[in-house]
Amino acid sequence: MSTIILKATLVLAIAFNCSCKKQSKNIQDETQIEITEKTDELHLSSKNTITLNKGKRWNANPETTEGINNMKEIMNNFTNKSSLKAYELLTEHLILEFSKVFEKCTMKGEAHNQLHNFLIPISDLFTTLSSSDLKECQDSYETLKKHLKKY
Repeated sequence: MSTIILKATLVLAIAFNCSCKKQSKNIQDETQIEITEKTDELHLSSKNTITLNKGKRWNANPETTEGINNMKEIMNNFTNKSSLKAYELLTEHLILEFSKVFEKCTMKGEAHNQLHNFLIPISDLFTTLSSSDLKECQDSYETLKKHLKKY
């Protein structure tokens, strides 16, 4: 399980760095420091509050919508809800798709900020989705499924 969390954290750190086209120096040498700094920065700056665009949803680039829809499909196709190993594999598949959303991000401005506000709770759920506690995995699954429906 800790391998999954480490992989997820690394993928997320790289995705956060690459998605906004920001330069990152020596990410492989300073991985742990950058992971902590970027995650903390995003959590502090956004507070995960999603706001609408004058009462309407923000427009997202097609690649983002495709990635979120792929994550929904992965969740909908998941059936082995009584296996910790299945939740680990589910988490791996979701992380791969999640990282693609960041890699293909071309959004700018407030729409981009709101996308991050939507995505941060997803990244937070990856830890509990691959937990060693089956009940915690199941609860995280349900929470993530509800969150993805909001997109």
